[in-house]
Amino acid sequence: MGRSGTRLGANVKNFILCAAAGAFLAAMFSAASAEDIPGPDQQEAKKAFGAVKAPVAQAPQAIGRYEHGCIAGAQSIAANGAGWQTMRLSRNRFWGHPILIGYIQRLASDVRRLDGLPGILVGDMGQPIGGPLLGGHASHQMGLDVDLWYTLMPERALLADEREHLAADNMVDKVALTTDTKMWTEAQARLLRRAASYPEVARIFVHPAVKKTLCEIAGNDRSWLKKIRPWSGHDDHFHIRLICPQGSPACVSQAPVSANDDGCGQELDDWFKKLRAPPPTRKRTVQPAKPMLVSDLPKECQALLLAAENAAKEKDAWTPN
Repeated sequence: MGRSGTRLGANVKNFILCAAAGAFLAAMFSAASAEDIPGPDQQEAKKAFGAVKAPVAQAPQAIGRYEHGCIAGAQSIAANGAGWQTMRLSRNRFWGHPILIGYIQRLASDVRRLDGLPGILVGDMGQPIGGPLLGGHASHQMGLDVDLWYTLMPERALLADEREHLAADNMVDKVALTTDTKMWTEAQARLLRRAASYPEVARIFVHPAVKKTLCEIAGNDRSWLKKIRPWSGHDDHFHIRLICPQGSPACVSQAPVSANDDGCGQELDDWFKKLRAPPPTRKRTVQPAKPMLVSDLPKECQALLLAAENAAKEKDAWTPN
């Protein structure tokens, strides 16, 4: 074989070696990429659930715990109703279990009919299938939580831009740690008392200063006070939480409060000690919390997320370009 044959053989050999090396590198890159891409159950839960835009058509069911769950068959509350208006519509957090929708509608009707109030402004409820939210709340995950503003509903329908940017009235004087007499009125007290009066309510969370004011004005009938508990924040809204509804066997309710505990004693005192404590002289280094993964949630929630994602893909496939 001549020189040309030798060169041809060397070229073929080099080509084979390069191809083999390329295949090896491609396999290594593919394996590394596969390791870098988390599986569905290893996704950060708040990002996965926050990306879902619509509920799954299933029987309504609250699943898990308030801060660790989801909601199947969620329903949305209307932007406007008889005695309510829904705020921050762009967040898509106006979903909940039918029992929550019914509660809001009944409360809105009763405060107008029985308490002479114009109506309520509805804040955050939950996402279309619940689950962890991208920001603002640790709970609100299984369709049984709602934030209502202390600000009462105006007589006119709010514009879309107002619903997004109108600020809720702050009811607390942060210096005196009391309710602000320029903002707080008997109307807010009547609203809270009515909100706590229904048997399906498990808790209502308010700022400690609001709780203290309620304790002072409650009068002889203090039975409604026990469900209203002090909690940090909650100075421009209050947080209502319902018990687990029937037909939700995987739902875990919050333990009921003692019949003899109106929340005006040691618990409230402890909150004011925290609020009045001087700030620490040295800042502590706090390690960021490990993000909740989809795999950390109940299996029913993982299956619900998959069903929602598949439904979205099918809808996109049928949507004309």
